[in-house]
Amino acid sequence: MAQTIIAFDFGTYSIGCAVGQSITGTAQGLPAFKAQDGIPNWEEIGKVLQEWKPDLLVVGLPLKMDGTEQPLTLRAKKFANRLNGRFNLPVELQDERLTTVEAKAEIFSRGGYKALKKDKVDSISACLILESWFENQ
Repeated sequence: MAQTIIAFDFGTYSIGCAVGQSITGTAQGLPAFKAQDGIPNWEEIGKVLQEWKPDLLVVGLPLKMDGTEQPLTLRAKKFANRLNGRFNLPVELQDERLTTVEAKAEIFSRGGYKALKKDKVDSISACLILESWFENQ
């Protein structure tokens, strides 16, 4: 059965977003959400969820390269819990190590240094998080 899934790349100033389908296992970037100290405009997130009607949400889990937690890890978990509490949708966490590096490399290969806008990096990171989640299913 086909599922629509939305992924988030949590950050304190910007939260990347992507949507994907379980049938294709691919994701497309959506506009990133601005955040103030990790707190997004929840109404904007609600509008995106209303539009796409996802079956599941995936939040990238920022870990250190050795797999241990860092300060942002707990904040991303808190964001995931808030998504679940506010919108009553199941939320899963996905290891996001190297997604930002991969996203920057992808954007740079397409458009050079000037293309490395923060919101684009965050949205492509969200795509990579979602596609890696699909691969692990």
